[in-house]
Amino acid sequence: MSDHRHGNSGHAAHGHDHSVDASTPTHRRRLAIALGITTSVLAAQLVGTIVTGSLALLVDLFHMAVDASGLVLALVAATLMARPATDRRTWGFRRAEVIAAALQAGILAAVAIFATIEAIQRLVAPPEIDGSLLVWFGVFGLAGNIAALAVLASARTANLNLRAAFLEVTADALGSVAVIVAAIVIGLTGWTRADAVASLVVCALIVPRAVVLLKETGSILLESTPPGLDLDQVRSHLLALDHVREVHDLHASRIASGLPVLSAHLVVDPECFHDGHTAELLSKVQVCVAEHFPVSVEHSTIQFEPVGHVDPDGICATQP
Repeated sequence: MSDHRHGNSGHAAHGHDHSVDASTPTHRRRLAIALGITTSVLAAQLVGTIVTGSLALLVDLFHMAVDASGLVLALVAATLMARPATDRRTWGFRRAEVIAAALQAGILAAVAIFATIEAIQRLVAPPEIDGSLLVWFGVFGLAGNIAALAVLASARTANLNLRAAFLEVTADALGSVAVIVAAIVIGLTGWTRADAVASLVVCALIVPRAVVLLKETGSILLESTPPGLDLDQVRSHLLALDHVREVHDLHASRIASGLPVLSAHLVVDPECFHDGHTAELLSKVQVCVAEHFPVSVEHSTIQFEPVGHVDPDGICATQP
């Protein structure tokens, strides 16, 4: 037996506005500016790669292309996330940020694998590289990355989508530094293998970031318990409340980054359904899950059941 009336009023106290700060016009404008800068640098690096024949610049070019596509995905996701929830999509497009970030991570991992194989081949048979031209393209790329970072910096913690975009540009800036160092080494010593070494450095920067993004997005898509939320502790806290006999069907997951949700069935004393005590108990439960744990869960769905209630799946609540 569920108390839907009290459940709805409890939810209303927390609100049902699932809009995202990270999808505001200001944040979308930042993404658009960063995309414009990245696209300009991408065009310059394409010319530089053709002129110099540098693998490090080619890897950085691929990385920049992934960054540009990632920013496009981020911009599209931010636009979708701004759309309101409907009866068909009750959370709106909140999960668009997770899907976009997962796609970015997968593409980055593929680029890193390709670049690593190519770099190893060039360590064995290094081609001729024009270091004097390479350094200028590296400097131009670094300047563009710094400009894009400045645009995204203040919004980088808004959500997973923007964080992925910021991290991509950060790694690309470090890749540009690697290109500049390789160009200087080649210009001063003629050691053209520095280009392949720089490529491996860029790959080393890409892989950990791709793994972290894949791990976090995978956790959300698989509806794993939010990090920092211990369901055993949640169960213990709920059982410590007066009139609560049993807690079952306890689930917690994330719709998107920063949006944990929790549901639970609570077996309570029979008199709670006759003396109106369920309203007070619902408030205590929602305060408990929202304030007592490292992860604040403001969207919770609680179903109250009387002792002896049998669920449709055949589970019987604790007998008196």
